[in-house]
Amino acid sequence: MQSALREYTTIGHPEPQTRVWHEVYGDGPPVVLLHGAFAGASSWGGQIPALVDGGRRVYCPERHGHGHSSDVTAEFHYADMATETIAYLDEIVGGPSAVVGWSDGAVVGALVALQRPDLVRHLVLIGQYFNSSGRAAGGILDALGARDDELMSFLAAEYAAESPDGTDHFPIIVDKTMAMIGAEPEIDLGDLSAIACPTLVMQGDRDEVTLRHSRDVVAAIGDARLCVIPGTHLIPIEAAQAVNSVILQFLRAGLS
Repeated sequence: MQSALREYTTIGHPEPQTRVWHEVYGDGPPVVLLHGAFAGASSWGGQIPALVDGGRRVYCPERHGHGHSSDVTAEFHYADMATETIAYLDEIVGGPSAVVGWSDGAVVGALVALQRPDLVRHLVLIGQYFNSSGRAAGGILDALGARDDELMSFLAAEYAAESPDGTDHFPIIVDKTMAMIGAEPEIDLGDLSAIACPTLVMQGDRDEVTLRHSRDVVAAIGDARLCVIPGTHLIPIEAAQAVNSVILQFLRAGLS
């Protein structure tokens, strides 16, 4: 499938401005896909064709320091990522959208929905805890924390293939990402009750988030439902057909 658009764009008018890479596919009501850590637009390869075939215009922005977008800050923080995403929704998408966040992208999506409910029509949160009580043990995050050689080599190669900052910058990205993950997010689940849009919380049954935490997230949000799919944190890749089917059904059910 050919993309409608793959290029850099500038957001944050008038200041501060950030140059980010984004990809846009298809036509129809907008859906914005927010990637996770050490990832970019390509991580959504299992979802983009299905969403386009389902009549959606799909936007895949890459946050600074990820994918093709240069690293421009001394530290990573979810709040800054949410600010950047709000600018993208305001200036590029140009109005309310369905927002689908996976892993770190789910934290960003939730923060956007809390800060700018006018910009989020539907919200999908995949495989993410919202405070440290919900983090599951023994998964990818533990391997990242241990700097697992095989995982680091894989991520470094993926980073080098896309980043304009060069291979030597990857250790800085690792340090910044792990510092953020070590301290954030710490969101009181009660605060999620302010999310006003229909919300789908999705996770693998062997994910980085506990099932109890996801149930508590659903309970905290007024209009939310839970979907558990067999698999790990990588269900959008491992179980793309199942993930796509559930997301499309969810979006159609609330489509105005």
